[in-house]
Amino acid sequence: MNRRKFLQSTALSVAALKLDCRRSEEKLDILSRLIRQNDGQIPRLLQAQQGGGQRWDGGIVDGYGIHSCGLTAAFIRDLTCAFCAPQSEFFQSDVLLRGLDRAAQFLSARQHSDSSIDLPTTNFHSAPDTAFVLEWLCGAYGLLQQNATSATESFRSKLRRFILRAGDALTVGGIHTPNHRWVICMALARANSLFPNAKYVKRIDDWLREGIDIDADGQFTEKSSSIYSPLTDRCLITIARLLQRAELYEPVRKNLTMTLYYVHPNGEVVTDASDRQDKYETGTMAPYYYPYRYMALRDRDGQFAAMSHWLEERPEQLTAYLMYLLEDARLNDPLPAASPLPTNYEKHFIHSNLARIRRERVSATILADNFTLQSFRKGEAVLQAVRCASAFFGKGQFKGERLERQDGVYSMSQKLDGPYYQPFAEKDIPGDGDWEKMPKDKRVKSDIQQLNSLVTVRENEGKFEINFRITGTERVPVAVELAFKHGGRLTGVEKIHDIKEAYFFKGDRGQYSYQNDKIEFTSGRHEHRWTQLRGAEDKLDAMSVYITGFTPFYWTLKIC
Repeated sequence: MNRRKFLQSTALSVAALKLDCRRSEEKLDILSRLIRQNDGQIPRLLQAQQGGGQRWDGGIVDGYGIHSCGLTAAFIRDLTCAFCAPQSEFFQSDVLLRGLDRAAQFLSARQHSDSSIDLPTTNFHSAPDTAFVLEWLCGAYGLLQQNATSATESFRSKLRRFILRAGDALTVGGIHTPNHRWVICMALARANSLFPNAKYVKRIDDWLREGIDIDADGQFTEKSSSIYSPLTDRCLITIARLLQRAELYEPVRKNLTMTLYYVHPNGEVVTDASDRQDKYETGTMAPYYYPYRYMALRDRDGQFAAMSHWLEERPEQLTAYLMYLLEDARLNDPLPAASPLPTNYEKHFIHSNLARIRRERVSATILADNFTLQSFRKGEAVLQAVRCASAFFGKGQFKGERLERQDGVYSMSQKLDGPYYQPFAEKDIPGDGDWEKMPKDKRVKSDIQQLNSLVTVRENEGKFEINFRITGTERVPVAVELAFKHGGRLTGVEKIHDIKEAYFFKGDRGQYSYQNDKIEFTSGRHEHRWTQLRGAEDKLDAMSVYITGFTPFYWTLKIC
């Protein structure tokens, strides 16, 4: 249903909602653009809201058809932004207010007796997920409070009751992951700003005493560069500004500075090193918008300002952050003068076991402590991963122990043992033949096989040379995988017919092209047909090119 038909069906006049107002085509400020984008999704959101007086009335369902407190809270956030923004087509709309009231009633019905809510895909009676919901509800309540009217009293009363009950839950609830601590603290700081309570601040201090989990590189524990790092930045900023804890801005500065070197030429963020669900996933820089803009204004930082400007050129990704600009007028102040963003650099992040190299349109990541040892991009052409595995006792997937750099060369190594085991001493045998009662670590090892792998990477003006040296036990099968982004075209390789999107590289030169960009690689090697080695990681979801051989395995891959 289009917007006009939908609004007509609500029996409201189009004129009253200003749907026919004509906007100027000149460039709008970021606040105006986000308000306009948010307006554009309101009819769809209202249509998605569950109705009919059923048990789930007022809620929003997720892609699995499961009713979601998180999506319903986001619904409240977005509708409240439209309701409270004088520039919005839906400013103080009765239709929005009715939808908001029903959504608040849905959330209240989903609150357990312990005042927590569920995340039905994984967490139940969850304090952290209650905190995620509270962020949006406190923001919505704050916006309504700025311009309180009798018309919104019923809705505000429902929000207030939910917030106060949830706040009590967060003063005693536990967590699963590092970022959950800061999400709970952020939610309690927001609740405290609306309804001051010493218990909220005490619980925040309980968590903060553990210290912020950031290393010298500027990386948080989870290394989740597209989800939990920007979330943590947002949480720490919120706690700092609402409770006057200026020391919490420092880890945010460190993370935002580091992240400037995690950006690919097309604006995607490096996710290869993540320890969470965004690992190897395509991630944008959009979740960093609020932290970069806030810190650019606070610190008068030119690079942070430049990143904010760059993100604002893609406003369609930023609608969810409208609430922040509406609740804090200072965020709409002019940014400081921009400084150039880094586009030509080599950075070794020692604590993260990662190096980032950028030469304008060429971007590469070298990693240890990871099954991917390197990724490479040239414009829109993407080599997602270079991986290496051997069929060595079912544990031969290469994962470098530590990334070291000397004389411009990066190196990582792995040492594996493959022992056999002798019989138990007669006095140690359990007597009933139960294998589980005869653990291997109590047997004498013998006939120990060894596999020693060394990988080195050298870069020269955006061209890379990767050298493999795998020695020790002889005739161990080896396979190197070059995983290219779907949708491109490969030449110089041979299709493997019994494996989807898999190819052998037998010749001297191969090429991958995507749109107008191309990656060239040399040289091939083909000594066997086994690509899915026992104990190796599954083939990546990509166009995978394989080089195969046996130990001792000496081979050089060149990429440009």
